[in-house]
Amino acid sequence: MLEYLKKFEKKNIGILGGSFNPPHYGHYLISKIGIKKLNLDLLLWIITNENPLKPKSKKNTNYKKKLSKSITAPLARKIKIEYLEKKINSPHTYDLLNFLKKKNSKARYFFLMGADNFANFHKWHNWKNITRLCKIVVFDRPGYSLKCLNSIASKKLRKKDWKFIKSKKIYISSSILRKI
Repeated sequence: MLEYLKKFEKKNIGILGGSFNPPHYGHYLISKIGIKKLNLDLLLWIITNENPLKPKSKKNTNYKKKLSKSITAPLARKIKIEYLEKKINSPHTYDLLNFLKKKNSKARYFFLMGADNFANFHKWHNWKNITRLCKIVVFDRPGYSLKCLNSIASKKLRKKDWKFIKSKKIYISSSILRKI
């Protein structure tokens, strides 16, 4: 599993983690922007069923993987879809990053997230140590810029540990799609 990571020694690897319930064009758009702005050689979409800060996903993992592959098809050479929660026996980003570092310790890792997630980043398991394993890259989300930039994480983390990317505002979210 993940043997292809060895090909990316000393490369830039991005990670977009989440429940992807459901995956949508907004996820694809920040992936496309992240690949370009961060010069990513590879972007992993890491699907989780068990986000400790959200209700458990009702959609089956295989369904989310299939839909994610369909959405990312134009960038299939750069984006890989993975479900690793059972393999690493944890839903936590810190544990995921340690697992990936063991697979390829020479890569430079970037964890991509929306400003809504960064506003609550201080609630994540072992959040201060996540930045020892990767750089956090935060994408602007409508209604969350100020919350993000004034968050506990933005004040407690070193500026070099995270980056805020202003981009085209994305007015779609998984929670909106679930209501449709």
